[in-house]
Amino acid sequence: MRTVLRTENLSKWYNAGTRHEVRAVDGITLEVKENQSVFFYGPSGSGKTTLLGLIGTLDRPTSGRILLFDRDVTGFSDAELSRIRRQTIGFVFQSFNLLSRLCAWENVSYPLIPMGITSASRFERARVLLERLGLGDRIDHPPEELSGGEQQRVAIARALINDPDILIADEPTSNIDADSVTTIFDIFEDLKRQRKTVIVSSHDPSFQSWADVWFHLHRGKLEAQSSATGNGDAAQ
Repeated sequence: MRTVLRTENLSKWYNAGTRHEVRAVDGITLEVKENQSVFFYGPSGSGKTTLLGLIGTLDRPTSGRILLFDRDVTGFSDAELSRIRRQTIGFVFQSFNLLSRLCAWENVSYPLIPMGITSASRFERARVLLERLGLGDRIDHPPEELSGGEQQRVAIARALINDPDILIADEPTSNIDADSVTTIFDIFEDLKRQRKTVIVSSHDPSFQSWADVWFHLHRGKLEAQSSATGNGDAAQ
């Protein structure tokens, strides 16, 4: 399998050199392969969300390198990174980040607007995704008329609207009911069958049995790496 993501000594520090210095991500080196399901876990404050923001190019590192499909994107411009995200990466945020003034299909298709795609085409692409995720009868409803699980599925549909190679999800099951959690796992399994790479950060231990490989973070450091084959490696 080809490598889709690699980090080399990746760090993100805040207030560097002061007594308030925070090493949110501290010297992490890891590799993710195509079609892998990856699980980052650790206590609150361990750096999971910060790391997802870095590998998804939403944030820039203090030091180290990020390589996507063997391309070093660390020094890319904001415009170049935005283009890469549109083409290859989908995000599911912990707080959903849905726009309250837009209905479900408009939220899902929102990333297509800068690409100049017509409203009719945006609607059709969003409709297909929402129906696939069991929301065909909710496409015209705004977020406040949707349950937490429904909002999460809208957020996943939005992340998939550009058919990305990599899906990154931060705490995707944290604010939804048990039935919706089962649905989320079904969706992620379907993505694996489509040979997508799915990267999840969560406190939910259920993801460990789902993932091909999992990484334990503590205080910004990668403390352990394990895989579904039973092989474990010391953190680098």
